[in-house]
Amino acid sequence: MGFDPRADELQKTETRQRIIETGFRIFSENTIDAVNLTEVAEAAGLGMATVYRHFGGKTPLVIAIGAWSWDSYLREYLQKQKKQGMTGAEDYEFFLDSFIDLYENHRDILRFNQFFNIYVMREGILGKDDFAPYRKVLLVLSERFHQTYDMGRKDGTLKTEVPEKKMFLRSLHLMLAVITRYAVGLVYEGDEDPREEILFLKDMLIKEFVRIRSEERNGFCF
Repeated sequence: MGFDPRADELQKTETRQRIIETGFRIFSENTIDAVNLTEVAEAAGLGMATVYRHFGGKTPLVIAIGAWSWDSYLREYLQKQKKQGMTGAEDYEFFLDSFIDLYENHRDILRFNQFFNIYVMREGILGKDDFAPYRKVLLVLSERFHQTYDMGRKDGTLKTEVPEKKMFLRSLHLMLAVITRYAVGLVYEGDEDPREEILFLKDMLIKEFVRIRSEERNGFCF
């Protein structure tokens, strides 16, 4: 039987994905610094030569995992269709609710992202070309937020006198910071429900950036 280039390419793709998913699992469980490539290779049932052939080192693998983890989540997020007649304010609330979903259903992404941020800052690769795949994925989120902001500008339900970038980054950074701290255990929960604090922050952001909420549109003002 002759060489089948399609089968070979499929095998390479499957092997690469296997390494990425294995790395994501053990990095998010143990931190990136605590795990070396030998451990990733062993956990994936592969040799070190195979891992190096696909990624060339730990840093390219870490960046590939970061891009893949967010890309997977954003695909799920973007596939959720907007309701007919949704306002910019309602779409903004949907954006904030995605962070609650992240905390409740995807804490492994939050843990990996925390360890990822520490790793790339220490390695000094934020401005390098190797970081481009990760930056590209996050650009998708800002482009999606632009649609929300534009809807709110047109229907008057968002306070678009606030610059779009400021609204986007403040919402992103504050929500992500709080859910990440709970996901990695940096906040003592005690008897408090973390979701209450997350919802409190969500409500603060809505009061800051939303001009008209859906309840007010329907005649039920607070």
